[in-house]
Amino acid sequence: MVKFIGTFNVAPSLPKKLSALIDIAYNLYWTWNQDAVELFRRLDRELWDSLNHNPVMLLGKVSQERLLEVANDDGFMAHLSRVDSDLKAYLNENTWYQKNYKKEKDSYIAYFSAEYGLTECLQIYSGGLGVLSGDHLKSASDLGVPLVGVGLGYREGYFQQYLSSDGWQQERYEMTDFYNQPLTLVVDKDGSPLKIELQFPGRKVYLQVWKIQVGRVPLYLLDTYVPENNDDDKNITRSLYGGNIETRIQQEIILGVGGIRALHAMNIWPLVCHMNEGHSAFLALERIRTLINKYNLTFEQAKDINLYSNVFTTHTPVPAGIDVFSGELVEKYFGEYYRKELGISDKQFYRLGTIIKHKEPANFNMAHLAMNTAGFVNGVSKLHGLVSKKMWVAGFTDIPFDEIPIDYVTNGIHTLSHLSYDMNELFYRYLGNKFISDPADAEVWKQIDEIPDEEIWRTHERRRERLIAFARKRLKKQIIDRGGSDSEIRAASEVLNASALTIGFARRFATYKRATLIFKDIERLAGIICDSNRPVQFIIAGKAHPRDEEGKELIQAIIDLTKDDLLRKRIVFLENYDMNVARYMVEGCDVWLNNPRRPLEASGTSGMKVIANGGLNFSVLDGWWDEGYSHDVGWKIGNGEEYDDLDYQDELESRMIYDTLEKEIVPVFYERGDDKLPRGWINMMKSSMKKLGPVYNTNRMVAQYVSKFYVNSYERRSALIKDDCKAGKELSAWKSNLIAKWDKIKFTKIEHDKETSEIKVGDKFIVNAEIDLGELSPNDVEVQIYFGKLVANGNTQNNSYTIMNHLSKSKTNIHSYQGEVTCKDTGQFGYTFRILPKHKLLINPFEMGLIKWAN
Repeated sequence: MVKFIGTFNVAPSLPKKLSALIDIAYNLYWTWNQDAVELFRRLDRELWDSLNHNPVMLLGKVSQERLLEVANDDGFMAHLSRVDSDLKAYLNENTWYQKNYKKEKDSYIAYFSAEYGLTECLQIYSGGLGVLSGDHLKSASDLGVPLVGVGLGYREGYFQQYLSSDGWQQERYEMTDFYNQPLTLVVDKDGSPLKIELQFPGRKVYLQVWKIQVGRVPLYLLDTYVPENNDDDKNITRSLYGGNIETRIQQEIILGVGGIRALHAMNIWPLVCHMNEGHSAFLALERIRTLINKYNLTFEQAKDINLYSNVFTTHTPVPAGIDVFSGELVEKYFGEYYRKELGISDKQFYRLGTIIKHKEPANFNMAHLAMNTAGFVNGVSKLHGLVSKKMWVAGFTDIPFDEIPIDYVTNGIHTLSHLSYDMNELFYRYLGNKFISDPADAEVWKQIDEIPDEEIWRTHERRRERLIAFARKRLKKQIIDRGGSDSEIRAASEVLNASALTIGFARRFATYKRATLIFKDIERLAGIICDSNRPVQFIIAGKAHPRDEEGKELIQAIIDLTKDDLLRKRIVFLENYDMNVARYMVEGCDVWLNNPRRPLEASGTSGMKVIANGGLNFSVLDGWWDEGYSHDVGWKIGNGEEYDDLDYQDELESRMIYDTLEKEIVPVFYERGDDKLPRGWINMMKSSMKKLGPVYNTNRMVAQYVSKFYVNSYERRSALIKDDCKAGKELSAWKSNLIAKWDKIKFTKIEHDKETSEIKVGDKFIVNAEIDLGELSPNDVEVQIYFGKLVANGNTQNNSYTIMNHLSKSKTNIHSYQGEVTCKDTGQFGYTFRILPKHKLLINPFEMGLIKWAN
C-alpha cells in the first residue's frame, strides 16, 4: 500500500461571475429556500439528484462547459442574483430576537447534540432526534437567537439500508468525503487546522473542528481523524452510534468536554449550554472545571453557579434508552480528572451520576448527571413531561408529584424545510411573506380559508402523483439492485394508484412502534384496500437498528406481504429511509399513520411534517398527538388507554384502525360532489393547517426555549459571575449553611381559628403556626399551607398552596406565621404545612431537595 507523504485540496473552479454560488452552497440556508434549490437543480438536474443534493460536490463535478454556458445565460444569472440577494437580506435583517431581547450579538447559547439532520447529503444523523436538532438550529437562525451548535463529525454516518431477496435488512456503510461537503475546516490564527487536545487513559487524543453555517447559526463538528492520533483514536468519531460501550463514552467525552474546549479555543464563551439528550452531559464537568480555574472557586461553588446556566432536554420515556456507564469505565476515563481537575472525592463524583440520594450508585447515569447539573429540565411534549416525572419520581422524595421540577416544551418542525415547493408557492400567493418570516403566527394561518378548495386539492394531488412516481422508480431500482426478474421489474411500474387514498408509515422499526399492527387481520385489510371503487394504499419505510433482530423481522414480514398478488400493488416498502424519502412521503401522503404503544413515543415529529403539506394524522394519543388531536384535524386510535396485556392491546387497537378506516377515513376521502372535490376532506385539511400549523413548528418551540430557559439562564449566570463571582459565592455559602442547619427546623404549634363545620363557601380558613427555625431566618425559607380536596380513598386531588405571612419572633427564635385559604368549593379538604428554601436566584424551591412537612 502506497503511503502518501502530504495532502493538497482541490476546490471547484468557477467563472468569476458565478462566485456567489460558493457562498450559497456553503450556507445551509439553501435547504429551506426553494429558489436556491431550484438554482442548483437548474445547473444539472440529473447530477444534482445523483449526488444526493450536495451543492459543493455539484459545483466540483459539473462540466466547465456548462459553467461557462450558465455564466452567459441571462436567465440563470438573474436567478443567481435573486438567490444571492435573498441570502444577504436574510443574514442582515432585524430579527425576532433583536426586537424582543436586544442582548449582545455574541453567541451566548451553545446547543449540544450527538446528531444533526440538516440535509440528506450530510450523513450525521440517524433519525428524529437528529432532524429535531437540525430544525432547532434552523429556527434559531430564523429568529436571530445568538446560538451555536456543537456535534460530532461522523465520517461514516448512519448505515445505508438495503434488503436481501428474502426481505432481510442488510447494512452498508459509506464514508463521507468532508472536503466535498458544505462545511469548512476551522483554522487557527496561523492558518493551520485548529487542534484541541484531551487527556485519555495513558495518552492524549486530538480533535479538529469543522464548521457548517446554518443561516445565521454556526454548527461546529468535532473530528478525531487527525494525524496526531493512533488508528483507534482516529476512529472514535468514525461512526454514529457505532462501536461498543467504550466507544460511546469516548464519543461523549469528545462531545461534552471537547466541545466546551473547542468553543473556548475559538473565543466563544457560552453563558448558557443546552444539552439535547444526555449524550453531552460531561460538558457540565468541564464548565465546572473552567469556573474553578478562572475564578479560584471551590467545586461546590462552581457547581452551584454552573447549575443555573445549563438546560437539559430528555427525549426518552424509558430508562433503557439512557446511556449508563459502569463505575469501572467512568473511573478509567475520569478518575484523574475528578481528583486533580475538580478536586473532589470519588463519593462526591459518583453522586453526580445518580438522582437517587438514599443509596450508593451502582453505575453512572448520563441523564442523571444532566439533571444534577442543569437548573432547567424538560420533556418534549406535555405527556412526556408527565411520563418523565413518573420515570424519575424516586429522585424527588417528599416532593408532590405534580411539583416535580420537570417542565416540557413540545417539539416542532422547521416548516419551510419540510414544505413542498408546490404548497410553498400556494401559501406565498395567499398568505404572503409573513408565512415565511413567522410561521408561528396563528393569524397568518387563518388565511388558509382564502385558498380555493380547488387549488389546495389540485396542489396536494400533484404531490401525491410525484410521490407515486418516486415510489415506482425507487422500487424498480431496489428490485434491479437485488437481482430481481424482468417480470418483477415490469410489475414495479404498475404498483400504486396516483388517485387512491395514500397512507404513509415511516419511522424507526423499533418494536414499540408496531409497524405491523395494520396487518393483524390480513383478510379485513385486503377488503379495505382492494375495493376498486374506493382503493387504499400504503407506502412504508424505515430502518431497524443493526442489532435489532426483532425490528428486522418486522421489515421482513412486510416484504413477504408485498409479494402477495392481492396486496403487492397496494403495499410498497421503500428501502433506505432518509431525509429525501421522507420529503416525498410527507409531501404526498393523504394520511400519516402512527401507532406506538402509549406512552413510549416521547413526542414524534414526522406527523407534524404532513400538516402544512395537506396531510392528516391518524395516530395513537401519544407524544404530541395527545395534545394536538381534535376531531376536525385528524383521527385517533383509542382514548389514551394503557394496557398490561400487550397482545390484547394489539388486537383491540388493530380493530380500531380498521373501524376508523372503514367508517370514517375512506368514506370522507371518497365522498365527492359533481365537481369531484372531497369537500369534507378539504375542510379537515384546512382545519389541520390552521390549528396545528402555527403550533407544531420549531419557531414556536425555540421561542419557548428562549423565554422559558435561555433568558433566565443568561440572567442568572450573568448575575452569579459578576464582580469575580461575588453573588455566586454568596449563593453557594447560603446553600451550604441551609443544608447544614435544615434538620433543626421543626413545627412547634399549629392551630386554626374556626371549627370546620362553620366554614361556608366564600369564607376564609385561617391557620396559625409556630416554627422553630433554629439558626435560620425567615428570609431563608418560605412557609406554605398545602391543601386539596379529599376524594373517596382519602387522597387529595388538584392540590394547591398558599404562602403564610411571618408575624413575629420570640426571644427563643420561635417564629409565628399566619395564612388563609379562600374556600371556593364545597366538600372535605385536607391541609398541612411545609417549609421550603427561599432565595431570589433559585429556579424552583425543590432544586436543593430540601422540604420540611408538618408531622
